[in-house]
Amino acid sequence: MKIEVNDDSLKRLDVFISENSDISRSQITKLIKDGHVLVNGKKVKTGYTTKMGDVIDIDYVKEEMVAKPEEMDLDIVYEDEDLLVVNKANGVVVHPAPGNYSGTLVNGLLYHFKNNLSTINGEERPGIVHRIDADTTGLLVIAKNDKAHEKLAEQFANKSNHRVYYALVWGVIENDTGTIDAPIGRDSKDRKKMCVTDVNSKEAITHFKVLERYKNATLLELKLETGRTHQIRVHMKYIGHPVVNDAVYSNKKVFDETGQCLHAKELGFIHPRTGKYMEFDSELPECFINIQNILKNE
Repeated sequence: MKIEVNDDSLKRLDVFISENSDISRSQITKLIKDGHVLVNGKKVKTGYTTKMGDVIDIDYVKEEMVAKPEEMDLDIVYEDEDLLVVNKANGVVVHPAPGNYSGTLVNGLLYHFKNNLSTINGEERPGIVHRIDADTTGLLVIAKNDKAHEKLAEQFANKSNHRVYYALVWGVIENDTGTIDAPIGRDSKDRKKMCVTDVNSKEAITHFKVLERYKNATLLELKLETGRTHQIRVHMKYIGHPVVNDAVYSNKKVFDETGQCLHAKELGFIHPRTGKYMEFDSELPECFINIQNILKNE
């Protein structure tokens, strides 16, 4: 892996690598100490300060994460020979990643559909066209073959598909509608989190509409122009209205461990084989409604 330093912000080597890769801080420290990280062709210490023009070579092989079939109940909203639409439950990670090698949606898909899933994203993510956070509920489309995957992925890339989220956020939003246009990048203090920043960030645009107002919270409908990691959660925190029950991006009270009140409610796309438009709608999950009722009755 090679990373080039293209800005003049002086940072410790381990911090810089952490912000610009998916390698954990502990792994980075070990790689540097063991001489597996070279800066401009030379071994350096962890505390080395990066500078503009540095070329960092990292001898690192990502750990193999081959998913295995696991019996799991799936809420399948629709299925045909090319795809299926799944209503993902709370707490379910979409695909294997460090720390989550089992119990993911992919493990369940492999159990039910075996080899009848697209292979474009390899053995780690068979069938996965897009994803939502583990603690976000709602609709996902899964591709059963590569041709379907390519056509669906193209719609997500050019934003020609239809996606609507519902979120319960803290505080009363006075404007009936609004747009948040603020770039999102990795948080320099915590690589597991994202934040609004001008440093190593990407454009992020979220549109919202108020559906209901309560004494201390607001129910929103949201649409995304971009698909950044944690986009809705980061943007709502940025404008001072974090998602209710979000243990990561909100400093407000957490009601329980059922995850943030964020639900991928509507999903629409052109069917990759028939060319016909399809749209699906899902009910808010019980965990979302329970918290909503508490806030309604305050």
